[in-house]
Amino acid sequence: MMNIKLMNKIAKVGTDVLSATRYTVGTEVVEEDAIMVRSANLHEMEFSPNLRAIARCGAGVNNIPVEKCTEKGVVVFNTPGANANAVKELVLAALVLVSRDVIGGVKWAEGLAGTENVAKAVEAGKSAFVGHELAGKTLGVIGLGAIGGMVANAAISLGMRVTGYDPYITAKAAWSLAPSVQQAFDYAEIFKTCDYITLHVPATPQTKGMINQASLEQMKNGVRILNFSRADLVNVSDVKAAIELGKVAAYITDFPTEETVGVKGIISVPHLGASTVESEDHCAVMAAQELDEFLQCGNIRNSVNFPTVGIPRSEKPRVCIMNKNIPNMLTQITSAFSSQNINIENLANGSKGEIAYTIVETNVAANEGIIAELTAIEGVFGVRVFA
Repeated sequence: MMNIKLMNKIAKVGTDVLSATRYTVGTEVVEEDAIMVRSANLHEMEFSPNLRAIARCGAGVNNIPVEKCTEKGVVVFNTPGANANAVKELVLAALVLVSRDVIGGVKWAEGLAGTENVAKAVEAGKSAFVGHELAGKTLGVIGLGAIGGMVANAAISLGMRVTGYDPYITAKAAWSLAPSVQQAFDYAEIFKTCDYITLHVPATPQTKGMINQASLEQMKNGVRILNFSRADLVNVSDVKAAIELGKVAAYITDFPTEETVGVKGIISVPHLGASTVESEDHCAVMAAQELDEFLQCGNIRNSVNFPTVGIPRSEKPRVCIMNKNIPNMLTQITSAFSSQNINIENLANGSKGEIAYTIVETNVAANEGIIAELTAIEGVFGVRVFA
């Protein structure tokens, strides 16, 4: 039996994936072999020596000490795309909210409570909330992954012109885009040509503060900016200054801060992007499946700190090796099996930055000799055996 600790309430449809004959699952679990988490901060948590994996029910892993986990050989999983539809739908709502002062109009209408002939008052006052239609406007989508691609395609259906930019777009993502989505050459093309700009990229040193005074100056007057990706992508002080100058017509963010709440021209949504029952279910199921596959046979998919490596489950014994991504490692690993007269039946290997991972299926179960030989290789920091 292995122990899986829940750091937040995880949808039951997800925990049900984890067989009760194999796992003990709960918030009170100790000596955990794995962790499932949503928003709980793990940076100060004392990890169990048994810990092998952490699965984040969501895409971002800012609440997990990824570097520390890598050093300890702990695989960190996330669930990219599981909440994509939920975020896409909220972004579509946001397009309307920044185009037409729906929120202001609703607040004004509610203030008419107790007024005689409300319908007449509404007709007299509604002109203060005249907005713009989306059809015919140009939407710039920065980041064309699971969410950005869905937003781009949906905006086409709304009658918008769409231009997207993603320097790291995958072939799969490119094929999923509607043919009418135009691909820009760089960020500057998006900034200069689009009426609306929506952000769908991770927070990295390269993207942090990408919406700033310099980029804002390149944009069209009256641009509307949507941020349902990460708070750090936008320099809020620069956006507020641009709003006061009339450069930015509206900014909507899913990440309220002291700088954004109560500011005219800024709509602060209380981090609702993935807050749907369906999204939480999808994330929980995906996270549980990732953990189960890794714990039962060593396959890795959707890890943020280890490469995607897998061999279909079989009855053959297998050994999984974690090592630094340095020259001659694979040769040393295969030589270690040969020295113990163990035949390699199947092998899969991959690397991610400075980390590499290898799965070896063999003709016989691994013995203490092969484990000792593999562990002795300089650069190897994890060896796990599946009988």
